[in-house]
Amino acid sequence: MSIRVKRIYEKPENKDGYRALVDRLWPRGMRKQDVPVDCWLKEIAPSADLRKWFGHDPEKWEEFQRRYYQELEGREQEVNALVDKARAGTVTLLFGAKDDKFNNAVALKYYLEKKMDHGTRDGNPHPKKRQDPVQDHQTPKGSS
Repeated sequence: MSIRVKRIYEKPENKDGYRALVDRLWPRGMRKQDVPVDCWLKEIAPSADLRKWFGHDPEKWEEFQRRYYQELEGREQEVNALVDKARAGTVTLLFGAKDDKFNNAVALKYYLEKKMDHGTRDGNPHPKKRQDPVQDHQTPKGSS
């Protein structure tokens, strides 16, 4: 049960487990048939506007993460699928960027780990309690 990040240009290893490319664009100079990936999740990548705005600028890292996490809130199905895969075994998030510290795969790893740490698929550490219709409609004290 772990999530790793790795440049797609690095040699695949058995310990990679489930390999998911998480970039919107296919990596330059690589042919799809030559790259061992289990899936290409371009829909989970940052939007083109966010990617261009960020430009791997470390000074924009915190704001990039905040904006990217907002985008991910709308990708619940894809996020939950990765959380489930990571709970079952190793998932390696593949990326093409040269920067191995400030990229969407690293941000996604943090996001997924936070969801896993909370113990719920939706990342909420305090799932909503079921409503008790009897308790919700009690007669106020002194008004019987």
